[in-house]
Amino acid sequence: MPPDSTFNENAAAAPAGRMATLTRSFKHRNFRLFFSGQFVSLIGTWMQNVAEAWLVYRLTGSSAALGLVRFAGLAPVFLFALIGGDWADRGSRRAILVGTQSSAMILAFTLAALCLTNTVQVWHVVVLATLLGLVSAMDVPTRQSFIVEMVGKEDLANAIGLNSSMFHLARVIGPSVAGALLAAVGEGWCFTINGVSFLAVIASLLLMRLPARAPETKARAPMAKRIKEGLNYAWNNHDMRNVLGLIAMGSFFGSSYMVLMPVFAQNVLHSGAKGFGILMAAAGAGSLAGALTLSMRRDVTGLWKVRFIASVGFGISLLLFALSHSFWLSAALLLPVGFAMILFMAVSNTLLQTICPDALRGRVMALYSMMFMGMAPFGALLAGLMAEFLGAGHTVAICGGACLLGSLLAGRPGRRGPLAQAEPQAEG
Repeated sequence: MPPDSTFNENAAAAPAGRMATLTRSFKHRNFRLFFSGQFVSLIGTWMQNVAEAWLVYRLTGSSAALGLVRFAGLAPVFLFALIGGDWADRGSRRAILVGTQSSAMILAFTLAALCLTNTVQVWHVVVLATLLGLVSAMDVPTRQSFIVEMVGKEDLANAIGLNSSMFHLARVIGPSVAGALLAAVGEGWCFTINGVSFLAVIASLLLMRLPARAPETKARAPMAKRIKEGLNYAWNNHDMRNVLGLIAMGSFFGSSYMVLMPVFAQNVLHSGAKGFGILMAAAGAGSLAGALTLSMRRDVTGLWKVRFIASVGFGISLLLFALSHSFWLSAALLLPVGFAMILFMAVSNTLLQTICPDALRGRVMALYSMMFMGMAPFGALLAGLMAEFLGAGHTVAICGGACLLGSLLAGRPGRRGPLAQAEPQAEG
């Protein structure tokens, strides 16, 4: 045997080992089905997000209108996610997801019909965005808590990372396709494709083979009491309170660059619809890299430090993006913006799911949804109004500075309570 053969074998085994670590959740059939169906659907969803923002800005020319539509689409998550989380803890998560995905499909086809018949008005978009927000309030905590049902706790961190990677790979593909379609045929066909894409995730859910959930052994407590139990648990757990608080801060201020992206594309960088798609895809590519970074980790060791570095990096890169007036420099800066933000949020999700007991998982994920998605509309509304008076660049710079300051004050790694804590006796 040649003297360097051992080295060569080890060198070849290392990438294979990393790939096995990255893809280990795919050994679960249900997760493979979920991943494939959700991926197709998410491409359509990102196409709709880009087309909707462009439609609103084309109809109004107002950054405040962009903030209003985003507020309408996400505020219901803040208001009603705890109800969705309670449903997820008590009912069939698959059945809930089939219902929410079917509802979202109907709303997408409705918006497509309005556009293709040239009857769409801004108030139509606001109403449909609000209805989709109500659907998301039920869907998001259920989908997040459904992951552990597909893969078990041993592969949970990897599955969260892969799920996030799928979301942001779609974020790269969807805006790129949407940008081309917007320039060629308009918004209506983007909404139509999104409606069709929901069939993939509905089919994947129906094909799953899931173990029966354990029957309830005691009388069902009132919903208000169960929701209060989840709130009390999160508030009294120092680690969970810290994670949720920093997520809320990052979402409130960090949402500004997304809601103002059409303004940057049109008025700051003068790049039009195609440039808008490229900017969104660049942020998505960075986010994909951040999610894959989490997927490569074997355990939760050191995640507090990763969270701090990611949150600080997000604030710095957002500040730099706000100062740029070059299209390609701005697109390049969106890579670290997307990378840092999604790494921060995905790590926070992993920490929360590691801390929380199974009996409260749906309600804890509802709180995560409220802080991540539910705070964003308030930030978006504020950013839209600020941009009317200060301009998009100054607004995003202020928000980036707030993210950086908050991360330095609240996100520093230090002594933490144990990640795994004794499970409380959940109310029936």
